[in-house]
Amino acid sequence: MEEEAAAAAEEARGVLYTATMSLSTSSYGSAMKLINNIFNSDFGFTLKREEEEQPLQSDCAGEGASGRDYALVSAEMWLQALKWHSDSNVASRDVPSFSAAADDMSDVYPLQLRLSVVRETKSLAIKISKKDNTVELYKRAYRIFNVENELLRIWDFSGQTTLFFMNDRNKFPQDCQRQSDQEILLELQVYGLSDTMKCRETKKDEMALQQSRIAVSQYGGLHMGNGNTDSNFLTKYTTLGNNAAGTGALGLTGLQNLGNTCFMNSAIQCLAHTPKLVDYFLGDYSKEINQDNPLSMDGELALAFGDLLRKLWAPGAAPVAPRLFKSKLSHFAPQFSGFNQHDSQELLAFLLDGLHEDLNRVKCKPYVEAKDADGRPDEEVADEYWRNHLARNDSIVVDICHGQYRSTLVCPVCSKVSVTFDPLVYLSLPLPSTTMRTMTVTVLSSDGSSKPLPFTVTVPKHGKCKDLIQALSNACSLKTDETLLVAEIYSNHVIRYLEDTDDSLSLIRDDDRLVAYRLLKDNEKHPLLVFTHERLEEQYIHMKATSCWKAFGIPLVARLCDVVNGSDIQNLFLTLFKPFQRYAAVASDDSDDIEGSGNSEVEMEEDLLEDPHEEAELEFFLADEKGVKINESKIKMNEPVSLSRRLNVLVRWVDKKIEQCDPCFLSPLPEILRSGFLSKRPPDSVSLYSCLEAFLKEEPLGPEDMWYCPGCKKPRQAKKKLDLWRLPEILIIHLKRFSYSRYIKNKLETFVDFPVHDLDLSNYIAYKNSKPSHRYVLYAVSNHYGTMGGGHYTAFVYHGGNQWFEFDDSRVDPISAAEVKTTAAYVLFYRRTTNE
Repeated sequence: MEEEAAAAAEEARGVLYTATMSLSTSSYGSAMKLINNIFNSDFGFTLKREEEEQPLQSDCAGEGASGRDYALVSAEMWLQALKWHSDSNVASRDVPSFSAAADDMSDVYPLQLRLSVVRETKSLAIKISKKDNTVELYKRAYRIFNVENELLRIWDFSGQTTLFFMNDRNKFPQDCQRQSDQEILLELQVYGLSDTMKCRETKKDEMALQQSRIAVSQYGGLHMGNGNTDSNFLTKYTTLGNNAAGTGALGLTGLQNLGNTCFMNSAIQCLAHTPKLVDYFLGDYSKEINQDNPLSMDGELALAFGDLLRKLWAPGAAPVAPRLFKSKLSHFAPQFSGFNQHDSQELLAFLLDGLHEDLNRVKCKPYVEAKDADGRPDEEVADEYWRNHLARNDSIVVDICHGQYRSTLVCPVCSKVSVTFDPLVYLSLPLPSTTMRTMTVTVLSSDGSSKPLPFTVTVPKHGKCKDLIQALSNACSLKTDETLLVAEIYSNHVIRYLEDTDDSLSLIRDDDRLVAYRLLKDNEKHPLLVFTHERLEEQYIHMKATSCWKAFGIPLVARLCDVVNGSDIQNLFLTLFKPFQRYAAVASDDSDDIEGSGNSEVEMEEDLLEDPHEEAELEFFLADEKGVKINESKIKMNEPVSLSRRLNVLVRWVDKKIEQCDPCFLSPLPEILRSGFLSKRPPDSVSLYSCLEAFLKEEPLGPEDMWYCPGCKKPRQAKKKLDLWRLPEILIIHLKRFSYSRYIKNKLETFVDFPVHDLDLSNYIAYKNSKPSHRYVLYAVSNHYGTMGGGHYTAFVYHGGNQWFEFDDSRVDPISAAEVKTTAAYVLFYRRTTNE
């Protein structure tokens, strides 16, 4: 403890070293003299610790930051120096953001140093080699650290070199290689600002310059491997330079694709540019790792994510290969193992939950019993639920990403109301087209007044049959004395009637075929007469031609009101069949020119029943419920027919009579969702607010998601209503583009018009006394291009200075603000703004 206190004290006041030219490299096992000549393979100098404190020289002379006083500082001080320097540029250029100019800040460079510590002499031997640095950086280092002509002093404000002179060997950084008991070898990287910056004249510029000089060499920082660096990164977005390559800009670093890992790269880049989350993981977060949490991953996921995020924010970083993070992810979430394509939102949900549990500050979660509102004010109940939530969950993820929504359930039987308040991590918003369903149904008359007409209507996806009947009634202009009987047709037979109006529409598949028969309400008590049709077809079996009866045409339905015998049934059939006679239109056209043409319709009906030149005629048989002919059941003209609730009649045709049928009678009925219908129409366009309204709309629970009503003591299909109650600082919105059914999977290419600069949710908050702002600005988008089960993910990220960038795996390119809105937008990231 005393050693740590001493190191902290020296970090506060700084430790001074003076540099002298090295005469040998004995600390590296060689007696070769090191001449500080730029043409040599390496050069070095020795830093000797001064016993007495001396003031830091801050005069601004000549080359400014290339003067003779330098400092080893922590990552926090270095990053703050960047902000000081950038703020001075902002003030002089009147630029309203922290975005340093490329001419001043593009030279953020790393130097590879080999540091030997000889504790007995309280000195450090520094070696800079061409093998470790590029030629340009080697030349730069030589110009900075040449100590032949003048005194070079280096201050240690990091507090790290003190550890090298202490006796506790456990305090040494893990990267240290011990040469002997007196000597330690450490390879590290230091980062510096441009050493060609000019001296400022104003007082503010001098302060920025002094900070820049202090930050010329950052000691160790993120590269020492000891995990003790405190890097409280800037909450405000920053970029060092305005180039898109990422080599000279903080945070503009790509991620290598390890094989279908673009979904992971997209989600990580969005999180890696989330305010406060960046601050947190660039700081000392290791002390909050909760290894006692049985729901955690022993802190391994958080450490892997933190290490990856630091690499993405390191200056001058090349595209990073996230192998360690992918390995940890696959270990704790096997669903993401291998190299298959996955969903970026599913990864995001797992990652936020995993990071929360790894970093949960609650070491022992108390037992909390959820209580119903039971008539109490919503504010009281909501606060109680929120306190209970925070008692078990307290992490950086909860701090910035957790909100609260109100859930209200109403029993349809006893009207019992249940109100609960649940945590909100992200909003999964349905696209309006996914809450509704398009259905095509063919409507037939029962009086022979019109041909069958298909109607396409839109109904609630999880609605009931009565919703479909109501939509069809409006579409076909159903009369007040009429009703619709909906039936499903399969293989030219009626296989079921949708008579229970409370049946769910989810029972109807997209490839089903439905018809709706228009019937009079006054005749509902009369028996139902159903006509099906068969024709004789030849088929070859074992090279022999055989004939068999096959169903065809549309089943016709009517009510039996005054039927007495077989002749009445035949006449009713002829009435129903009027719209399907090919020659009906011809007779109608000629009727004006022919006297006494009023009987032409009767003559056509007789012709349909019997051709004077042929002995063949239509035959009528009684059939069972499946439309199969009953033996010895031929219906004769003058014989009475026994009636029942539903009478099935089979009509058998010959080819000569079929030729007189209209093609609409012979054509197959349209499917509920016509093939190719969605793929050929242009993409829909909806607003984000419409999606939110669909999410908040009251709707009944599905049959598979019944609610156990405490009043009825039975599962009920309750009505559910969600309301936003408490919004988080970071609002993540997931657009539900992918839809699933029993037979198909589909991706919706709907264009969602989402606000970029001002998402105002004030009108959607149920808790009106909520103090935080309800306005948000967009800062990141996870995109998905292509079809379901494949495609490609990218990310759009706002990086300050009114500049957006596209992160496409390793590539990072600037884009305009107009390019942010696309049909590929999948997950939206918003941060709260205080602007009202």
